Amino acid sequence: MLNVFVSYAHADEQYKDEFRKHAAALRRNKIISLWNDREIVAGQEWESEITENLEQADIILLLISPDFLDSDFCYDIEMERAVQRHDEGSATVVPIILKDCDWAETPFAKIQGVPKDAKAVVTWSDRDTAWLDAIRSIKKAIEEHKKKFQQSLPHHRATKI
Repeated sequence: MLNVFVSYAHADEQYKDEFRKHAAALRRNKIISLWNDREIVAGQEWESEITENLEQADIILLLISPDFLDSDFCYDIEMERAVQRHDEGSATVVPIILKDCDWAETPFAKIQGVPKDAKAVVTWSDRDTAWLDAIRSIKKAIEEHKKKFQQSLPHHRATKI
């Protein structure tokens, strides 16, 4: 099972929730486990929880909107580290474009966004279709991530007796 970190602006919480519903089959089939900051419970240190889960993530989803770009924490902390991990090859970043905004000059602009043609989810005539397109692309990213990880494993594995 791959760990998926969802980075989003709190103003976009409804879209994070919509994504979660559309990812239900991936979760129920134990292909992914989703984590976002709403998983933090009373008594936990929120910043260390976010950092720990961001570092453990195999896939990092960036839910892009004007609010995301305006959030210092989303942009300067989560997105910067996500792109750094993507560049290192330790995680796969997938930008999900929620709303039209000026993201062409951002560090993640070099990474293929979803849904199709990076057309913002809210601009589709049927949002469920937009989410389905995004989920299909994320499934491909999951398969690519698994292939890359398997190739990086040492070839001298112990054989079972």
